[in-house]
Amino acid sequence: MKARPNILFVLSDDHAVQAVSALNRDGVQLNQTPNLDRIADQGAIFRNSFCANSICTPSRASILTGKHSMQNGVLTLNDSLAQNQVTFPGLLKASGYTTALVGKWHLHNNPREEDFDFWEVLPGQGKYYNPDYITPHGIVNRQGYVTDLTTDRMLDWLDNSRDREKPFLACLHFKAPHRPWMPPPRHYSLYNGHTFPEPPTLRDDYSNRCEVLKKNQLQITRHLHWNADLKVRDPGPNAHRLDAVPEDHGEYEWNRMTPDQLNAWNEGYRAREEFVRSRVLSDEEFESFVYQAYVTDYLRCIAALDDNVGRVLHFLDDQGLSENTIVVYCSDQGFYLGEHRWFDKRWIFEESMRMPLLVRWPGKIKPGTVYDQLVQNIDYAPTLLEACGVGIPDDMQGVSLQRVIEDGTEIHDALYYHYYMHGDHGVPAHDGIRTHRYKLIHFYTVNEFNLIDLQNDPLELKSLHNDPAYAGILKAMTSRYEHARAAYGISSEYGPEGTFELL
Repeated sequence: MKARPNILFVLSDDHAVQAVSALNRDGVQLNQTPNLDRIADQGAIFRNSFCANSICTPSRASILTGKHSMQNGVLTLNDSLAQNQVTFPGLLKASGYTTALVGKWHLHNNPREEDFDFWEVLPGQGKYYNPDYITPHGIVNRQGYVTDLTTDRMLDWLDNSRDREKPFLACLHFKAPHRPWMPPPRHYSLYNGHTFPEPPTLRDDYSNRCEVLKKNQLQITRHLHWNADLKVRDPGPNAHRLDAVPEDHGEYEWNRMTPDQLNAWNEGYRAREEFVRSRVLSDEEFESFVYQAYVTDYLRCIAALDDNVGRVLHFLDDQGLSENTIVVYCSDQGFYLGEHRWFDKRWIFEESMRMPLLVRWPGKIKPGTVYDQLVQNIDYAPTLLEACGVGIPDDMQGVSLQRVIEDGTEIHDALYYHYYMHGDHGVPAHDGIRTHRYKLIHFYTVNEFNLIDLQNDPLELKSLHNDPAYAGILKAMTSRYEHARAAYGISSEYGPEGTFELL
């Protein structure tokens, strides 16, 4: 009888699908991610994987519990995962697995003993340089770069501390590439002299859709910060264009650095600052500068992440573990890299709702497989439980991907999405559903539906909710939407009956 599989579950933070080279071989290649591509080439790409609530804490709760936010109780960044919520790591541990978690947790309460034999997690968002880690024995400071350190701790557990008589679940959770996008010294010069192609919606004016889009506070040329986000402390004659920094971003990171680290940082970013300080940028030059600086640092953080994925894959090879280890790579949501003028996530639109999902499963998934079926982050937990021979609780709302993998079954005809965190970054609470072709969005704080035809309008630039030619589609999608809300127990408090301050 074949031993139960090990699981390496790698979760990043805010990794855009646009920034995984294996997912963009037929389109624009922003960067190269050879180690992530290795997972895809030796396993599978899920091209239509989506989150249920595009914000860090709720998405992580959905991944752990296999439930939508309303059912697991984590609706916003401020909600804690209740101690009585059943998680897939806890079920695996109870079934005989040894389990570990290292890196970003961001669920407020510390990880539970019932879920993890070993854990070290970053406080809140964590820091890129010389980060603190919360352990069962108190806070420990580690000197170095967070992506490397997190991997070091997981490799140490795998090599020296795990119970080798048991199969393992290793949850490796990276902070990167979360804001403020601070790369390690080895990548300070990466992409120097390179110009990234601008997305076609970089200058979106938000016309032909709900008016609430125009009230966003996520625009790269209005709402980023000079020193924290763009790494420019003295923008000279361009200072008036952006604020300097919120207290919890870049300044605090620099204050954590050793003198040698700070000197290397200043040298690495000297040319960028001198460029800005030495000239008055026109509106067009400023917009291009911000986009290039933002994407460059974001992708430098991805490069460090990819380096460390490679380290763990090499460890599995060297230890003879690769053939019986399921490797999963995903993010907690997608991210905007200038599309619609935006950074961040939150919206139901494609760039933030769509998630990278790569799975290597030797003997089960044929190398180089591509799946186009609709899947969601609530499906990950039941999939891993079934893979390990553990029963799936009745109240898990996700569906195992085993049928997708085995015979290509379409397990969802539509995916429900709900963002609850009303007003933060100028994004209203809203929900909706997505099928393969259509997306119905309900901006319920102003009680307006938007209908997008993804086949004819993949950039999501026009709502068809008032187009008579789409009246039948609107009616059918509305019916699906109402059914989904009922099926997932969505409270009327979060809908037209709720009370919301208009943005």
